[in-house]
Amino acid sequence: MRRVACTGLMLAAVLAAGLGGHEAGRRGFGWSDLDRWLELLPLATRTQAAAGGAVLYYQDPDGQPVYSAVSRQTPDGRAFRPVHAGEDVSFDESQPAATGTPEPEPAANRQVLYYRNPMGLPDTSPVPKKDNMGMDYIPVFAGEEDDGTAVKVASGKLQRTGVRTASVERRPNRQVIRAPGTIRLDERRVSVVAMRSAAFVEEVADVTTGDRVARGDPLVTVYAPEIATAGAQFLTDLGDGTSARVAGGARQRLENLGVPDDMIDEIARTRKPPLSMTWRAPRDGVVLERMAVEGMKSEIGEVLFRLADTSTLWVLADVPELELGAVSPGVPATIRIRGLPGRTFTGTVDLLYPQVDEMTRTTRVRIEIANPDGVLLPGMYAEVAFAAGGGKAVIAVPDSAVIDTGTRQVVFIDRGDGRFEPREVTIGTRGDGFTEVRQGLEVGDRVVVAANFLIDAESNLKAALQGLAATDARP
Repeated sequence: MRRVACTGLMLAAVLAAGLGGHEAGRRGFGWSDLDRWLELLPLATRTQAAAGGAVLYYQDPDGQPVYSAVSRQTPDGRAFRPVHAGEDVSFDESQPAATGTPEPEPAANRQVLYYRNPMGLPDTSPVPKKDNMGMDYIPVFAGEEDDGTAVKVASGKLQRTGVRTASVERRPNRQVIRAPGTIRLDERRVSVVAMRSAAFVEEVADVTTGDRVARGDPLVTVYAPEIATAGAQFLTDLGDGTSARVAGGARQRLENLGVPDDMIDEIARTRKPPLSMTWRAPRDGVVLERMAVEGMKSEIGEVLFRLADTSTLWVLADVPELELGAVSPGVPATIRIRGLPGRTFTGTVDLLYPQVDEMTRTTRVRIEIANPDGVLLPGMYAEVAFAAGGGKAVIAVPDSAVIDTGTRQVVFIDRGDGRFEPREVTIGTRGDGFTEVRQGLEVGDRVVVAANFLIDAESNLKAALQGLAATDARP
């Protein structure tokens, strides 16, 4: 190291002598003007040193924080200023002193409150002093006092790390919960056509799976021996003038076999026993299944047709157990279907199913939505967004402002002049990129929303130094 230092001093001396000789020759000095030449030597050396050395980068000629690795010009044609090695480079905001601009108040005219430890330890002194390493204590002037909780960060460091702040405000408490879902049939709008007695299918209407039918449309014609026998007994009772109680029993038997009232009235009017019966659609809807085939024998309870009304459908969404507290009946929901890009459907929560899936830890939530044009099909995948929170205005900050350690939540308050105070807060719901703050902040406070890690690191360092000082102070 000593050899390198000596070599550097020798090179500096040679450079100074050469520059001095060049300057003397240019100004026409001889040996008789040696004294005058020696007076100008420091000036020439300083001038060349200020402008000498390798060019590190180029800076805006007005001192703006605009830099370039190569020579360039401003939009108005002025060249950027080269910055050489050895110049004092600072990223702190500073403005060149202009002629006639009043200088800031000198430190001698400002009131010194006390002197603080240069290493950030919680040690102050009313008079100037040095620490155990010989470093001078730093004076704290009026207006710069610190209560021990704030963190001081240099303005240059703030610029380089991109620290940004935002104002605390009241905003609607809207929490958006997203969950996957599936389109399902409304169980209350599904019907089947089945026989309550053994029957033979004689004729099937020209309808197939997927066709839409209206209530009362004929579906299938069957011959049921048991129904024919009950119909004949009903006519016999009516023709013999049997009492109403007995005739009523025969009619009840037909009803028990599933014969509609209009068909029983038709038997009584025509006085003809039913050899075959036509079964009609019990509701408007879509044919989901057709099992009836001409000539087949249908056993008791066998389903011939299955119909469903799809004008109203269900969306069954799987909501995580952690977010169930924000979802309740009546909460509005927005549904987007993957197979129908660009279209949005709305509905409200109708029911929360009374169990949690043990494998997925989710609960099924039912939403009823209208499907008048029939574009929604059972089995489609859906993306559901629940607008929870009720929209009540609450104090909220951006999510990035909250540092969550797992056991507590902290934000940093901007106190100005590069000072930041950590503040523990109590948070509520989250949504739309904002977090509700229930305790710890007031409207108008400014909080750090970007580069919190820098402030947090400074705060942790300060706390560590204070803990170290407290340990050293114990006997």
